[in-house]
Amino acid sequence: MRNAALILGLIGGLMGLVVGLASYGYTAFIDVFGEVDGLFYQVNDVELIRTMSVLSPMLAIAGAGMARARALWSGVLLLLSAGGMYWAFGMGFFTIFPLFFCGVAGLMALAAGKPDEERAHF
Repeated sequence: MRNAALILGLIGGLMGLVVGLASYGYTAFIDVFGEVDGLFYQVNDVELIRTMSVLSPMLAIAGAGMARARALWSGVLLLLSAGGMYWAFGMGFFTIFPLFFCGVAGLMALAAGKPDEERAHF
C-alpha cells in the first residue's frame, strides 16, 4: 500500500502542479493585462488561488516522497493537499483527477498501519 500511495501521490502532485501553474498564470495574466468584459475576469480571492497553487502540489509531492518511510505523515500531507486543492479550485474537469489521486493516496498511506517492517506508525 505504501508503494501505491507513493505512485498515486506523485501522479496527483504532478497533475496538481499543472493545475496550479495554470491558475497562478491566469491570475497574473489578469493582473497585468486587465479584465476583458464577457471573457476574462479576476477570481474573487487571488491570494488563496496563488497560495494553494504552490502549496497543494508541494504537499502532495512531499507526502508521496515519504510514503515508504513515514506512512502516517505521508497520509496527512496527501489529505491536506487534496483538501487544499478542493478548497481553492473546487471540483471540476481539470481538478477531479489530482484531487482523487491525492485523496486515495492519503487514505492508502493511512491504511498502511501494519507494514512489512517491524515498526508500525501507530
